[in-house]
Amino acid sequence: MGRILVTGACGQVGTELVQALRERYGADSVIATGHVTKPTREFRESGPFQYLNVLDMERIAEIIVDQDVEVIYHLASVLSAVGERNPQLCYEVNINGTYNVLEAARRHKVGSIIYTSSIAVFGRGAPKYNTPNETVMIPSTMYGVTKVCGELLGTYYHEKFGVDFRCVRFPGIISAETLPGGGTTDYAVEMYYAAVEEKPYKCFVSRKTVLPMMYMPDAINALINLAEAEPSRLIHRVFNVHSMSFSAGELEESIKRIIPSFKCEYEPDYRQAIADSWPKSLDDSAAREEWGWKPAYNLQRMTEDMIERLRKKLKGKEDTVGEKSGL
Repeated sequence: MGRILVTGACGQVGTELVQALRERYGADSVIATGHVTKPTREFRESGPFQYLNVLDMERIAEIIVDQDVEVIYHLASVLSAVGERNPQLCYEVNINGTYNVLEAARRHKVGSIIYTSSIAVFGRGAPKYNTPNETVMIPSTMYGVTKVCGELLGTYYHEKFGVDFRCVRFPGIISAETLPGGGTTDYAVEMYYAAVEEKPYKCFVSRKTVLPMMYMPDAINALINLAEAEPSRLIHRVFNVHSMSFSAGELEESIKRIIPSFKCEYEPDYRQAIADSWPKSLDDSAAREEWGWKPAYNLQRMTEDMIERLRKKLKGKEDTVGEKSGL
């Protein structure tokens, strides 16, 4: 088997995906790449890392050939909230970058491409509840527009050129390890951090805002399980994946069951309109039937694990500061 290349490896999903892939296939088998976000020293030292701008197709091709790349996880992307502040950059990275990865993979016969899309592809006209795998896609953000384009490009490359393109549509992703990177669902992670740090939190969506979410361990399993799925079982190329749906207020209450003193206020900003345009839940029956998708976490189990992990993380930082100061 050739090696695995991960674009956007320093992002929220990429950081934990690289770790999981290296544990599964061996550190030297997974090449992490990034462009804007600087990797930590531990991340660089855990296995191969190369700087890569996905707008540079020749550099992508060079890494594919020189490193004998067989599988690409294409995660490099400008997210929704950042994309609305800078739609031109969002277009360049998300559309042209994805085209470059697909075209380089076609030219150099990469085995498969695993692409991360989003619920942002849906918008006006799509059912809000139990949104089908195949339905109208009229997104209201540049991020959503670019993800629709990425899905269609990948499907075209599969049908026209035989590129083994596989895609998951993620809901909001919640992680204890890596800070969010400018998405509309960032409030969920920020709420957990504030609670563990014993700080009040001002939420940028309303208390009643319901969105589908997923805990990072489930997200990593979804990507790897889809990548390893038997090709003959796959009827679709793009898959909804669903785990749980809850309101911002329900998230607050789940935290208060463990940290009763936590205080949260709600002051919606421009991201409220983005959240309102997205589905509340997804029909992921295609993923369950074709490659056995099944999430492991619900809201309360996720909250318990998040708080436990963040407390350990915070204590570790405090211990490090104490050692450096001689305390």
